[in-house]
Order: sequence, then C-alpha cells, then structure tokens
Amino acid sequence: MRPFDYLAPTDAATAVRTVATNPTATYLAGGTNLVDHLKLGITHPDLLVDTAAITTAGITDHHGGLLIGAATRNSDIAADHRVRTRYPALAEALLSGASGQLRNMATAAGNPLQRTRCPYFQDATTPCNKRRPGSGCAAIGGHTRGHAILGASDHCVATHPSDMAVALTALDATLHLLGPDGPRTLPCTDLHRLPGTDPTRDTVLEHGDLITAIELPHNPLARRSRYRKVRDRASYAFALVSVAAALETTDGIITDARLAFGGVAHKPWRAYRAEQALLGQPANDTTYRTAAEAELTDAQPLNGLDGGNSFKIPLLTRTVIATLRNLDQR
Repeated sequence: MRPFDYLAPTDAATAVRTVATNPTATYLAGGTNLVDHLKLGITHPDLLVDTAAITTAGITDHHGGLLIGAATRNSDIAADHRVRTRYPALAEALLSGASGQLRNMATAAGNPLQRTRCPYFQDATTPCNKRRPGSGCAAIGGHTRGHAILGASDHCVATHPSDMAVALTALDATLHLLGPDGPRTLPCTDLHRLPGTDPTRDTVLEHGDLITAIELPHNPLARRSRYRKVRDRASYAFALVSVAAALETTDGIITDARLAFGGVAHKPWRAYRAEQALLGQPANDTTYRTAAEAELTDAQPLNGLDGGNSFKIPLLTRTVIATLRNLDQR
C-alpha cells in the first residue's frame, strides 16, 4: 500500500473544499470498499478525508418519508422498523448484501458508491479501461459470466455491485449533496451512468461532491415492495441478477408499478419499459413475463471463456415473474 496523508475535518464545508481542490484526494467513510482497493493497488489517493465526524448518522421522519443520514450504518437501516414496514425492499436489499460485519461498517452514502467487483478491474495486472483509460477491457472475450447484458459498451462490460442502490432506484429515492457550489439534490435514478467511452466515471458526481443524506419519499406503493437476489451462494456473494419491485393492483388490474434490476448493467437499471408494460394489465404471470421481455429487448449477452452470460436473460425474466407474483399474493 502506498503512503497517503489523512485529514479529519470538523465541518463538511472544509471537507468539500479540500477534496474539490485536490484531484488526488478522496473521501473515507466506512472504508469497506476503499481499503480493499488501496490494498489491491488499484487506487492511489494522496489524501484521505475522513467524513465520520461531519456527516449525520440516524434516520428521521421527513415530509411523510424518511431521511437517512449519510453516516448511518447499513445494519441500522435494515433493522429500523420504519424502513422494514414502509420500504421493505430496501431492508431486504441491505440484508442480502455483504456480511453482518461489513454491514456494521458500511455507510448509507458509501454503499451506492462502491465500485464494480469485476475481477479484471480488481486485478492491477490486467488491462481495464476503468483503471487505465485506453488500455482495453480484458473482460471482453474473457470470463463474462457476471458481466452486463444491458447498456454495456466496447469499452466496459462491468456491472454495478450495490444491492442498496437497486432498491433506492426503484423507490425513487433522492440524494442530498454538498458540493463546491453549495447544497443540491439528485434523484438516485440519475446518480449512476453507463460506461460509454469513459468507464472511469461511475456516477455523475463531480470531484468533491459529498452525499449528506438519502431521502425516501412518502409513497404508499413502497409498502408493497420486495427485493429478490439470485446469486451463486446464500451469503456474501454479488448478484447474478436481482430485482427490486413494487406493485399495486385494483380488482386484479395493475395500477402502479416500480421495477429496477441489479447485476445486469454498469448501473442499477430502472426498468421503465417494463413498468409501462405492466400498467392496466391483469396481474398474472403472462403479464409479468411480457413486461420482463419488453425490458430485455435490447439485451446483448456476452460470449466468454466461461460460457458467457446469456443465461441472465431467462434468469432475470423468471426472477421478475417470481418477485411480482409474490407481491400480488401478499
């Protein structure tokens, strides 16, 4: 691990100003992702700015919804009775991620910002356009089982790893930010970006932007939400595919729906096309399948040394059906 300087500022404005004016500085929160990258040698900040003392921990009622402080631990969010009853998809997503020990360290703001777990990105000896622009993507033609089927490019086929971010995307959450120009808000659906020709950028955040809170809006639909994750083993494994869903029906007809997918794209994938296909249709497996297939029309599975990832298309379709069926039967 290369040496670095450490700063623990006493106020958020100082932290933002420090990072914004130093291109080699980065924030340190729970450190569950960053410390791994320091050890692996795939990131080399000269300065770590600790946010522990300058961001809020805790969950408060807010305009009929909830406001989650940036420093709130993942385990505390998942255990909160208000989250479990009013936003169950978020609690389920958090409990399906990582291990109990990591959830006790990982923060609300840090979880959605974790970087891809693509093995080529985490191996500093291989080409990776996310680490070294222009060096190539070793995953293309390599081991692609865990990689993207939606929104990928010739420059990057990595997937976003956060379960929490998928749930936040489906629940229409909003980020509260503090940047060099002051505070602002950003919908979670707009936070992450597709790789395009510049996969080095995971999000639209500018250097120095600090997440101060996550707002969950008041929406009765969120009470009828679920998160389902399909993975290779029951714990401490990232999603092959995942689905965050919310469903409302009246007399057997779907009147409102939210869907977001994980494990299939460079960002949490909000399934707008599938949502539109559900509205006004009978709540049954045929409708759910049609909606999933509509969203996956543009899917582009990858070939690879491990057989590729075309299996994700039928797997995700079945996961959507199972998740929505479970919601309809509650």
